[in-house]
Amino acid sequence: QVQLVESGGGLVQAGGSLRLSCAASGRTFSSLVMGWFRHVPGKEREFVASVTPSGRNRDYTDSVKGRFTISRDNAKNTVDLQMNSLKAEDTAVYYCAAGLYVGRWDAWGQGTQVTVSS
Repeated sequence: QVQLVESGGGLVQAGGSLRLSCAASGRTFSSLVMGWFRHVPGKEREFVASVTPSGRNRDYTDSVKGRFTISRDNAKNTVDLQMNSLKAEDTAVYYCAAGLYVGRWDAWGQGTQVTVSS
């Protein structure tokens, strides 16, 4: 079982940038699909981005395309989410997730709060 710990959340003004990082334990990291999700109270958890084990293929929800970039470092067991041109509607708790394939997420981090002030 992989364990995930997010960091990097905080308060930023609209138009600013934040970089989230997720550190994973376990020796299977390089075989896992990694993803980022976000949740706003009262709404369903939303997929944000994912990256395949090799890092070659990435996917994003439409609302963050061109603004967010997901990347991974298999040597360091980390996956990052670079968030640029942040908007108030990006405010949420962001969660790192891991799974054997996209759509099957088996492990979750504890979440990190991102607040974008307008």
